[in-house]
Amino acid sequence: MKIKQDLFAHKSKNWDMNSVRVRNAKKVADIILKNISMDKDMILADFGAGTGLLTYFIASRVGKIVAIDNSRSMLDEFIAKRDEFACVTDVIHGDIMDCNEEIKYDGIVSSMTMHHIENIKELFLKLYNMINIGGFIAIADLDIEDGSFHSDNEGVFHFGFDRKKLESIAKEVGFSDIRFETANIIEKPHGQFSVFAMTARK
Repeated sequence: MKIKQDLFAHKSKNWDMNSVRVRNAKKVADIILKNISMDKDMILADFGAGTGLLTYFIASRVGKIVAIDNSRSMLDEFIAKRDEFACVTDVIHGDIMDCNEEIKYDGIVSSMTMHHIENIKELFLKLYNMINIGGFIAIADLDIEDGSFHSDNEGVFHFGFDRKKLESIAKEVGFSDIRFETANIIEKPHGQFSVFAMTARK
């Protein structure tokens, strides 16, 4: 599996200290858990898992979560706090687009990662192929913004997303029962940024 440059190496140690990120992950998890029924027999993947903020808030509902991230430094932080997660965890260091499609998950979750993926149709097709029949995806990311959300847009391919366009792409690759809900409004000194949660079934 090819490994890209770790753009988060200088941020990983203090990533969880940002209360805005923690609150956002909690709100995203609340929306996901409200809309998706989970149980202890489930094995999920969390792509772009980072230090495990989203994993932490979902772990108590499932049997296992596999953290997928191309940032080794972020995964090192995830591994360091494994004992805090209320389920079995594993990690895959690498790009989601290179993951083995023969390994199937009951669901794939993600928060604030999709804007770092260049080709969204390829991503959705990959996710579709990685989940079991009847499985789900639950993805949170930014609605369309002006590019000012990040102070540094290196590695950012999309300034948020249009929900209707995402729904069209998801349908095209085979997903059904596609739903969107506003999960959070992130307040920054220069503006407000809305975060959606998208769920869909295979």
